[in-house]
Amino acid sequence: MNNPPKTAIIACGVLDAEIEHYAKGLQNIVHLEFLRQGLHNDPPKLRSELQVAIDRVEAQVPQAEYIVLGYGLCSRGTENVTAQRCTLVMTRAHDCITLLLGSKEKYADYVSQHPGTYWYSPGWNKYHTPPGKERYDKLYNQYIEQYGQDNAEFLMETEQHWFTTYDRATYVDLGVAVTENDLSYTKGCADWLKWNYDRQHGNPELLCTLLSGPWDEERFVVVPPGQTIRMTSDSRVCETCKFSKKRECNGHA
Repeated sequence: MNNPPKTAIIACGVLDAEIEHYAKGLQNIVHLEFLRQGLHNDPPKLRSELQVAIDRVEAQVPQAEYIVLGYGLCSRGTENVTAQRCTLVMTRAHDCITLLLGSKEKYADYVSQHPGTYWYSPGWNKYHTPPGKERYDKLYNQYIEQYGQDNAEFLMETEQHWFTTYDRATYVDLGVAVTENDLSYTKGCADWLKWNYDRQHGNPELLCTLLSGPWDEERFVVVPPGQTIRMTSDSRVCETCKFSKKRECNGHA
């Protein structure tokens, strides 16, 4: 792709530092915006807000030919979004950790070796309170105020039981927005939880290609206008399919 098409970026705020860093100086990018982190916890809400953003870009950024989504499937919250004029592009990824590690294969390999991994990153540490003492104290105090101390202790037992499925805090980064305090914080969370700690240095090549192309079929799903995205049960992660007003996929593209 000698002359990359004019591209708008809509991405999760958890990747803001990395995307702003690697998008700097790219002449093909005509629009860049971030949606708030945490929408994946409510997939219909993510789908709704992402669709609103896509519609807004198509209406207000007429020079945009492609809209790149800085997301993975994200609890299937990106399924069934569609564009009417632009072509959508998204990485074949379940979540943003693939974009930080550099490939879905590296992600799958790491999780296969360490199935109890909870991921930390510059954006995750910035925009939400990850498992650790700070999260525990914040929730405990909140529960005491809302429900009283006895109920708070019961709720915290339930909260902590959820963490028993994890045994590793892994900080992943691209060398952007990393601080010693952030690394120490993650290590402190692991120590408090009695988890193992690891740091993975990611590869920016996947993210850089997402921003500028070319978008090969192996790593990216390219969605023509009027079509949409759905999850697959194989290593492709997602694919294009026909779109209906009910936001249902009725067959392969």
